Amino acid sequence: MPPVDVRATVISNVRLSHDYNVLTFSAPEVGALTEPGQFVMVKTTDTSEPMLRRPFSVFEVLRDDLGTVRAISILNKRAGRTTNLLYGLGAGDPIWCLGPLGLPFNPPESGDAWMVAGGVGLAPFATLAEALVAVNVPTTLFYGARTGEELYYLEFFDRLGVKLVLSTEDGSIGEKGRVTAPLETSLKELSGPNQVSIYACGPEPMLAAVAKLAMQYGQPSEVSMERTMGCGLGGCYSCVVPVTHADGQTRYVRSCIGGPVFDGAVVAWE
Repeated sequence: MPPVDVRATVISNVRLSHDYNVLTFSAPEVGALTEPGQFVMVKTTDTSEPMLRRPFSVFEVLRDDLGTVRAISILNKRAGRTTNLLYGLGAGDPIWCLGPLGLPFNPPESGDAWMVAGGVGLAPFATLAEALVAVNVPTTLFYGARTGEELYYLEFFDRLGVKLVLSTEDGSIGEKGRVTAPLETSLKELSGPNQVSIYACGPEPMLAAVAKLAMQYGQPSEVSMERTMGCGLGGCYSCVVPVTHADGQTRYVRSCIGGPVFDGAVVAWE
């Protein structure tokens, strides 16, 4: 299905901290088509300033009591002009949304699902967790951040029945250190032919470490790449990712249409 372009209205803006917020807006046309891992391109104005939209993973697809899609949300971190504007929006403000875009996560063929999130890399995992739990796939979230105050939406995942394995760089919650440490420990503890499907999103060095651990322990992985996207439609070539193809050659693939979800084993990690 082609993406749809809508002028939506902000329903709520929940500020999680000084830098993070969850922005919910009425884009049911987009939400009804969204699969876990896909993204949207959003803009706060129809003027030329700022000129480009910015990509965000669809965080939640929100439904009413009858199951009808009513809205979607994005998880935003203030880092530049557009993200600051998004942080400041209020109920009733307009927002322009194009989506859904990109390739989604693939469901696991068997076994458990392990999601690995670093910081704002939590964004694609609310929808993925809901989809996995709905088909009774045992699901674990390995979630890391700098401090415990930056671990968001824990109650949401706990309520779904997702097992939480937490880590913080300052040791304020969970294991002290990076999120890849408890992931490696859990991989070492796998016995026999047990298989898990690993899904990761976060800073690229983290994604590379997760993909390499998955390969080391013989487990499949999919990574959601956080690349700068100018258009989201494959026209500007600003988001290319080096991928090793079946012929052994490494070629660049546009993340917006060939991703953002990639097989972690084929990305040519630099």
